[in-house]
Amino acid sequence: MAEEEDPKEYRWETGYEKTWEAIKEDDDGLIEGSVTDIIQKAKRKRQAMKRGFSKLGMMRHLYVLLDCSEAMSVPDLKPTRFICSLKLLELFIEEFFDQNPISQLGVIAMKAKRAEKITELSGTARKHVKAVHALNTQLTGEPSLQNGLELALKTLRLVPSHASREVLVIMGSLTTCDPTDIHVTIETLKTEGIRCSVVSLSAEIRICKYLCTETGGTYAAVLDDAHYKDQLLQHIDPPQAGNQQEFSLIKMGFPHGKTETGKEPPLTMCMCHIDSTDEPAKLTSGGYHCPQCYSKYCELPVECAACGLTLASAPHLARSFHHLFPVPHFKELTLEQVQQEAREVPVNYCYACQKPLTVTTDKTVYECDACRMVFCIDCDIFIHETLHSCVGCTTIPASAQTLQARKPVAPPHSLSII
Repeated sequence: MAEEEDPKEYRWETGYEKTWEAIKEDDDGLIEGSVTDIIQKAKRKRQAMKRGFSKLGMMRHLYVLLDCSEAMSVPDLKPTRFICSLKLLELFIEEFFDQNPISQLGVIAMKAKRAEKITELSGTARKHVKAVHALNTQLTGEPSLQNGLELALKTLRLVPSHASREVLVIMGSLTTCDPTDIHVTIETLKTEGIRCSVVSLSAEIRICKYLCTETGGTYAAVLDDAHYKDQLLQHIDPPQAGNQQEFSLIKMGFPHGKTETGKEPPLTMCMCHIDSTDEPAKLTSGGYHCPQCYSKYCELPVECAACGLTLASAPHLARSFHHLFPVPHFKELTLEQVQQEAREVPVNYCYACQKPLTVTTDKTVYECDACRMVFCIDCDIFIHETLHSCVGCTTIPASAQTLQARKPVAPPHSLSII
């Protein structure tokens, strides 16, 4: 009688997802195409979760805690976990500053039960990439997660309340050797509003999972190097602003690059290299002058060392602004369905890259609701992750977009995107 009232079946009998059926061999016996499709679908799913008009932490202050213990010498990620992490970390730093130009980043190494600060919080990508590239440390002992968090906490707690404070831990070891109770440190991080996320290279660790849950971060355990890269690059987009972040007007300067005029332009030294030990200081006649104290800098963005004013350019601010208004999610349609619609110009090419669309290679296509243009999946991901602007909406005149919704035009033979 109870079985008739509750016909629910067991999990192992039915109702599960047959994920292995999504992986199929192609004509050459390879599964690379199926794996690529799975990764692309995961990217589109993450893009669909983005919503505009959200409060985001645009000025980010992020510390990357890198595990440099003996566990990082394991060769399951080729050639080793440590070398693979260094290569992906260099890529992460470059992409981070490309998408978050007015943010700052620092690197901390954890090994031999201690934590060492490799680079301070800075907005110069070249400095961090050079430090990570030169990080040829000896992998010894166990990491100390608590010491690494405490070292990051000392700096991040001094950051203004309007900025986003984050910690990203790359953990290869299954253990951590901490001097005291790490739960006290986690509670302090939660109180200070510091978001902690962990990318584990081995397996799920309970204390790391607890750290992410309490501070509002994300936790991920990687499967291979491709999955490792995908999980790491997820932290490039700014997170949702926490309750501790306050609304505040920020004073910024927008200097123009100029060269000194005169018969003999004077050679001066920039403030960003005057105390630098990494690169020799050079006397130059041009640069960016702070509009408040007239200190000279050779590149932007930077925080003025004399008066503390944040110096940036308009493109830097624009690249940070596009996160607030992401491109709307494109509608997924089958190619046969699109080609059967009543259109004056049949859809045979991707509007962006002009790749021919065929039923055998492109079963699904993606249509923008505003301009009704059709794109392939590669262009769809490129528009949402890199370009941040629909190609059809920007190339079709605004006055013709209403007509375009009813009567699509032929795709152009070539596109020039700046």
